[in-house]
Amino acid sequence: MTVTATLPPVVSHLGLTCTDPFATERFYCQHFGFTRERVIFLGEMQIVFLRSGNFCLELFPAKGKSSEPAPEKDGPSYAGFRHLAFRVDDLEATLRGFGREAAITLGPLDLAEHGLSRRIVWLRDPDGRIIEIHE
Repeated sequence: MTVTATLPPVVSHLGLTCTDPFATERFYCQHFGFTRERVIFLGEMQIVFLRSGNFCLELFPAKGKSSEPAPEKDGPSYAGFRHLAFRVDDLEATLRGFGREAAITLGPLDLAEHGLSRRIVWLRDPDGRIIEIHE
């Protein structure tokens, strides 16, 4: 039997459907250091690619509103995307940088006794998706 060594898959990007892709772009660029990598046009649709290191967000325009209830606290409990998490050096400074845009849904909490972050908070992005920020 021949064993072939394979590398584990690498997460390359996350596709987000957005009510306003350009508001979403501004949010992730301003608060999380993403930069626009490119925009592609597929017919009348524009897809915006944002990059941070080896990770990319792919922003699609929404066609209508979600039928799912708005997520609460640390994300929805129904099957699907729960939240996107970012590790930062200084949670308080990061939150100050959000100003009025910091739509906090839960926290800050100390979850170190559970083996998680000492400082953690969840908030909403422009489309109401839950974003976790932790030290």
